[in-house]
Amino acid sequence: MTISVLTDKDVKPLVDLVNSAYRGDSSKKGWTTEADLLDGMRTDEEYIKELLQKKGSTILIANNDTGHMVGCVYLQQEDQGLYLGMLTVSPEIQSRGIGKQLLQAAETHAINNHCHYIKMTVLDVRHELIAWYERHGYVNTGATKPFELESRFGIPKQPLQFIIIKKDL
Repeated sequence: MTISVLTDKDVKPLVDLVNSAYRGDSSKKGWTTEADLLDGMRTDEEYIKELLQKKGSTILIANNDTGHMVGCVYLQQEDQGLYLGMLTVSPEIQSRGIGKQLLQAAETHAINNHCHYIKMTVLDVRHELIAWYERHGYVNTGATKPFELESRFGIPKQPLQFIIIKKDL
C-alpha cells in the first residue's frame, strides 16, 4: 500500500470511495457506515474540489498494490493544529490496519507542518468509532457542535450532533 497526496485525477474515485464507505447498502459491509443515521450522499466532486482550494488543505489517499484507491483522509491546517476529517477505508477491507496507517500518516503530516494537535468532529452516536479514536490517543474535549451539513450531504434520520475530540502531538 502507498499513501500519497490526492491529485485532480483522483477526485472521482475518492468520491466513489467515500460514498461507498459511509452511505447506502455498500457501506453496511464495513463498521463505519452512517446508513442507519443519514440518507443521501456523503460528498460529491464539487465539494472535494472546494476542499482542495482551501489554504492549508491536503487529502491523503491510500492505494493498494494494484493502484486501486482503498482509503483517504482530509487534513486542514488551522492555527497551531490540524483538523482531520473524512477518514475512509473501503468497506470490503476495513479492520486490516489501513485506517491506522492513514491516521499515522496524518499525524506525521501534522508534525512536519509544526502542528501541536489534531482535532476532529465525530457524530456523538458513533460510540465504537469514538472508542477506536480513543485507543489511538484522542480524547473527548467535552465540546459539541451542531450537525449542520447541507442536505445534499445527508438527511438525518434522528437528532445528531458532533463531539470534538483531540490529540496533542
